[in-house]
Amino acid sequence: MGGTYYLYRTLRNLELDKLTEQLIDARNPGQDAGDVLERQLARAEVLARIDMLKAAIEKEIRERLVEDRGAEALAKSVRKPLPEDLDVMHANRDEMLQLERALRPLSRKLAVRLARKRRMKRRGPVDLRHTVRRSLSTGGVPIDLRFKPPRPAKPEIVVIADISGSVASFARFTLLLVHALSSQFSKVRSFVFVDGLDEVTRLFEGTDDPKEAVARINAEADVIAFDGHSDYGRAFLSFHERFARDINKRTAVLILGDARNNYHQANAELIADIGLRAKAVYWLNPEPQSYWNSGDSIIGQYEPYCDEVLECRTLRQLEAFVGRLM
Repeated sequence: MGGTYYLYRTLRNLELDKLTEQLIDARNPGQDAGDVLERQLARAEVLARIDMLKAAIEKEIRERLVEDRGAEALAKSVRKPLPEDLDVMHANRDEMLQLERALRPLSRKLAVRLARKRRMKRRGPVDLRHTVRRSLSTGGVPIDLRFKPPRPAKPEIVVIADISGSVASFARFTLLLVHALSSQFSKVRSFVFVDGLDEVTRLFEGTDDPKEAVARINAEADVIAFDGHSDYGRAFLSFHERFARDINKRTAVLILGDARNNYHQANAELIADIGLRAKAVYWLNPEPQSYWNSGDSIIGQYEPYCDEVLECRTLRQLEAFVGRLM
């Protein structure tokens, strides 16, 4: 695997997203956090150093694998992935730019595919009254089936996304893709959470660029209710109390996150109730499936109440899932 597995585990244990914010704060001791320019400069410098750290860690891992396996065996296992196959959660800055460039043509391709699928549904249900009337002249033999005009329904989409830590990158790209395809759905509502939950649909309204709206989420979304660590149970309780009544049998609910709950209460019964109200509930997990239900991951407690729980780490996997929604 060319060290990808070992790099993933190392970077996860380092909690680089938390370290990044700590370093940015340390670069401006005593400065007002509202000083946007100073913070942007500090962020740029810290991100550059974080990329250097990632490169150094990857180099060390490769060198140790060469010692263990030999250079030839390692070289055979290494290939440069296409942007569609990059692991969104662990992409570096250059790879993030590749992903962003790949997202626009991907959304256009998906929009065409979804529209075509609806057009292919040319026949509605049998129009019994019209069929009987047309068949009277022949005594019903042969029967001439008549059909009602098709009414290909556009689904409503509700997205509930964990935007904490490393899963934030995956949530960002999924929100971008879903809102880029919003014309293919009858309604799109988006919610984000850490240990508090906020609806951010308003940020996407009145703009033609979903990227601009996503960039505002970190600054404007009210997602910290207690200690700023992921709390799925608390977020689902907030969603259920405030918005569950809006879910109906036309609604497909997409939950995005790794279900790492920091050992808080799961409140899985709330997902069960949402599932009874909704057309379907899908959970997209950006972690490798082999890591599910390890440590503080409680995806297994939610899985029985979802129509599908899917590993979704790349744009290719995301494309395949969205393409099935119609």
